[in-house]
Amino acid sequence: MISTLQARRWPDFVFAALIILTGAMTWHLYGHFLDYYEQGILLGSVAGLIWLGWFWSPLRWFFPVCGLFALAAIGIYQGDLARGQSAFWLKYVLASQSSVMWMCVLFFLAMFMYWIGMWKRSHTALGIASGLTWAAAAAAMISKLVRWYESYLIGADIGHIPVSNLYEVFILFCLMTALMYLYYESKFAAKAMGAFVLPVICAAVVFIVWYSFDRQAHEIQPLIPALQSWWMKIHVPANFVGYGAFALSAMLGVAQVVVSKGWLTSRLPSYDTLGEVMYKAIAVGFLFFTIATVLGAMWAADAWGGYWSWDPKETWALIVWLNYAAWLHVRMIKGWRGDVLAWWAIIGLLVTSFAFIGVNMFLSGLHSYGGL
Repeated sequence: MISTLQARRWPDFVFAALIILTGAMTWHLYGHFLDYYEQGILLGSVAGLIWLGWFWSPLRWFFPVCGLFALAAIGIYQGDLARGQSAFWLKYVLASQSSVMWMCVLFFLAMFMYWIGMWKRSHTALGIASGLTWAAAAAAMISKLVRWYESYLIGADIGHIPVSNLYEVFILFCLMTALMYLYYESKFAAKAMGAFVLPVICAAVVFIVWYSFDRQAHEIQPLIPALQSWWMKIHVPANFVGYGAFALSAMLGVAQVVVSKGWLTSRLPSYDTLGEVMYKAIAVGFLFFTIATVLGAMWAADAWGGYWSWDPKETWALIVWLNYAAWLHVRMIKGWRGDVLAWWAIIGLLVTSFAFIGVNMFLSGLHSYGGL
């Protein structure tokens, strides 16, 4: 532990001090509203953010910048939600819905630039695409923070963390998937992967836009009783780290199959590199999906009196878990490699998508509140 701290530089400690200061201010201002569980979540969030910033240095500026923009929005609101329709910077940039629209535009621009960069082998275009993806992720993060505040402006009994419906969790999916992709893009120096990963994020963006205009889903609604729990604050984010990782792995599986056919071989990372990133993404996704499943069982016991009820959502979550457990087993223990795992990851996304959306659309059960 001492040697680990000694290996840190002053930016690490400045970042840690900033996060600790922010956590202390939050405790001072809102600690009396939090129960013991929520206080534990706050402390865990502080430790988690510091670890993430130390693990991956770009997050040392990403989190503070997003926080500053969110604080600017809060300051402009001046405690009046109606200012979101009259104050210029809120109406067009910083209000949660405005930030989401910027996120949508930036993700599509990033996808097009990744395609151009991959096809023309342009490092400049790929660099611009990466920057646009960072900007889109920042817009998603800012929208989350500001929407959380906006919910409390409606009423103290309305306020909640914005992960309660499909509109909110699809934004979370875009954020999680983008950040994980950017990490692997940097680690493997393989920006061309974005040409295959960004389309799945843009598919989620299309859903967000449709859901906003067709169902007015961007409007903040009170939580139904089943979701009025501190469990939601940890179960849902953990789930969407898993969903994002599985989506990322599936798109890299598509890229690997393309390379195996002899297409775009000079424009994409090597076949083995794509397979390695796919494996790492599934490993991370499986870890967080496992944590989310355990947390979900504990939430069910707290809310419904039993850890498992074979509800359709629970059953399909188990199918997803078994699918990726088997994938990891045959790769790590049996030594499987190649197209079979790529196709398995692609099919796995279809299974995961049904567990995430299809169950809500076609099946009923205890989780029916998440329907379209």
